Amino acid sequence: MQTNQSRTSLKLCAKCILPETIPGITFDDDGLCNYCRRETSALAKSPERKREYREHLDQMIDQVRNKAPLYDAIMAYSGGKDSSYTMKLLRDHYNLRVVALTFDNHFISPVATENIRKVTDNLQIDHIQFKPPWPILKKLFSQTAQEDIFPGPTLLRASSICTACIGLVKSLVLKTALEMEIPMVAFGWSPGQAPLQSAIMKTNPALVRQNQAVFKRALPTEIIDGMHQYFIPERYFIKYEDSFPTNIHPLAFFSYDEHRILLELNDLGWQAPSDTDTNSTNCLLNAFANQIHLQRHKFHPYVLEIASMVRQGVMSRDEGIEKIYNEQNPEMVIFGKEKLGL
Repeated sequence: MQTNQSRTSLKLCAKCILPETIPGITFDDDGLCNYCRRETSALAKSPERKREYREHLDQMIDQVRNKAPLYDAIMAYSGGKDSSYTMKLLRDHYNLRVVALTFDNHFISPVATENIRKVTDNLQIDHIQFKPPWPILKKLFSQTAQEDIFPGPTLLRASSICTACIGLVKSLVLKTALEMEIPMVAFGWSPGQAPLQSAIMKTNPALVRQNQAVFKRALPTEIIDGMHQYFIPERYFIKYEDSFPTNIHPLAFFSYDEHRILLELNDLGWQAPSDTDTNSTNCLLNAFANQIHLQRHKFHPYVLEIASMVRQGVMSRDEGIEKIYNEQNPEMVIFGKEKLGL
């Protein structure tokens, strides 16, 4: 299969898959990028650090298990591979009382919808589905499809559309955790999606408040006026000041083998969708969001994540190239564009 790499003649790092179009990238005489050179020493210490995080999570869970009135953890649950496996870890490995919250953005694959039902049923996990009206999300996604409204550093790792969507997910999950007195918020981020140092982190009310204000200021008035109910109310920052939860994303320090993960999920009835792009197992909008990002920025929004996984050895370089540089699903690009009326 011909790749985007060969068609555009992009120079890629000789070790990972980062392209020359990434802002600030440099290559040495051997074709090694500055990201690889910087991470060499850190990766050597990675097994020990991951073990420390596992021990930290074990200790924290021993302290909070069954102490909260309703649930030990709330899972930001997309129905995708990584969030499904993370929830299985929390339920089967740690025996936690988990509630799953799914943000329905009107683009969930029908297969992912069925996966959500099967996984929550088989793990015996309570499930909340939150679905804003389509006109509200259509305005939001149409705006972010046409314009980068968020700060530049944010868009190094996610498209403008995805940044808007995950911003609402984080806000709704945290808001629910506060209201239900849940001590942990879990995310199914891959080992390359978020750094190890943030894998177990107590949420800071002041920082959450600041980030929320930046997010809301980025949105046009005609959009934000219909969305205030999805954000943390100002009074919550005082009312719940001492009970903000701890965020965890365990896949940063658990063993990550995609083949094994898929086998374990198959036992729960989970199946990979055939109508999503190579970097999503739940969202029908992702292919269009990726295409828009590529056109604007000349690099794939997932490339930093996948390149990090290649450097960590949890994915081969060929697999990384397959995910990033092969042709996106053209039918799904058209589907997303047409549904947004663009």
